[in-house]
Amino acid sequence: MPQNYFTQLFESFNNKNILILGDVMIDSYLWGDVNRISPEAPVPVLTGVGRENRLGGAANVALNIQALGANPILCSVIGDDLRSHDFFELLKKQELSSEGIVTCHHRMTTVKTRVISQHQHLLRVDEEVCSPIAQDSEDKLIAKLNYVLETHRIDAIIFEDYDKGVITPSVIDKVVKVANESGIPTLVDPKKRNYNDYKGVTFFKPNFKEFNEGCKLELNKGAADELVAAGIEFQEKQNIDILMITLSEHGVMINQRGDSASIIPAEIRNIADVSGAGDTVISVSALCLVQGVEPKLIARISNMAGGLVCEESGVVPVNKELLLNECIRKINPEKEYIVAE
Repeated sequence: MPQNYFTQLFESFNNKNILILGDVMIDSYLWGDVNRISPEAPVPVLTGVGRENRLGGAANVALNIQALGANPILCSVIGDDLRSHDFFELLKKQELSSEGIVTCHHRMTTVKTRVISQHQHLLRVDEEVCSPIAQDSEDKLIAKLNYVLETHRIDAIIFEDYDKGVITPSVIDKVVKVANESGIPTLVDPKKRNYNDYKGVTFFKPNFKEFNEGCKLELNKGAADELVAAGIEFQEKQNIDILMITLSEHGVMINQRGDSASIIPAEIRNIADVSGAGDTVISVSALCLVQGVEPKLIARISNMAGGLVCEESGVVPVNKELLLNECIRKINPEKEYIVAE
């Protein structure tokens, strides 16, 4: 039963169309070795430098959706600058559509540069403008998004919010309204600025820090009863169907309105880098949700996927085959969960 169930589930991800709205960026890496301290200042000297650019932010969600066999469509705003050309080249290299991307003369393309030696982060440099997008850019973004909705069958919409200004309260309101009218599920990976503007969404996935800050609480990760009570209160207030809070080493809390909340234990992993794990979790959650998977099982599968990418250095998408094998080996949906037909 587990092997057949998960094989069929993962095959069902193929050809699903997922619209991803949010802050895209370039994840840039400088790799090298540190063998001495600079004579000019008490800082390490990186030598033998290698460089690499990868798609990041909401674009990394697109890579995860693509890696799972589905079709991602990105909607975002970037600068009209030299790094935007690098971004479009990366999209082309990954065979991702640029039809939903708006360029703006008044912004810069976000670039996060990580300096790494022997799998250790030494420094990160963020080049970005985080102010909300201007009204003309917002109008163009909504027009692009509406065009995508008119010309494609969209199975789900993911809000990938990195607080870089692409997602505004007005954008949230317009997109959630059209999604609900069209019967399209909406999933949110939030940050602090717009946290309480997401109302009436299907699936809301903050991490523990984001939940505490967004709700202005001071909860302890180990206080499960308090966390569940606060989560249910937040769900009712925001009219959210499913709330999933990732708790790092404490696992995941998930609750669907009208059901009882659950804490799913964490997978034991050899953690190399937690960057991008949230992107993987929301991607797997979206495709499982589209296929009617029971929420507790969504939490288990997506938590497992997030753990797998944490074993890799740098931001990388999930390996579908590896995740499938892990699910078959470790999860018995017939015993542990009520699986939706």
